[in-house]
Amino acid sequence: MSELKDKKCLPCEGGVSAFDISEIHKYQKKVDGWEVIKNEREIFSLEKTFKFKNFIASQNFVNNVGKISEEESHHPDITFGWGYAKINISTHAIEGLSENDFILAAKIDQITSV
Repeated sequence: MSELKDKKCLPCEGGVSAFDISEIHKYQKKVDGWEVIKNEREIFSLEKTFKFKNFIASQNFVNNVGKISEEESHHPDITFGWGYAKINISTHAIEGLSENDFILAAKIDQITSV
């Protein structure tokens, strides 16, 4: 299997099942520091908070995440402010996690190490 960062997100409009917890844990080992969380509706997502030295660094990071998200046609929820950005990723069409979510997480991690 090629590395996640080298893969491309595939369009998902539903009709497939979200990963079960064992599949989630298998993929979670392939991304660094992303937490698996479950919301009040029992839907899993990936979440990670990134720290920065100031507001402009946070904003630049968020802009880069936006570019990657557009290229992959897979869009996370983003919260950011002075010195931080929190990214939450899930596949809304299937109400859970898919390989696309882990691909996007791996690509986002790449921009923090550049």
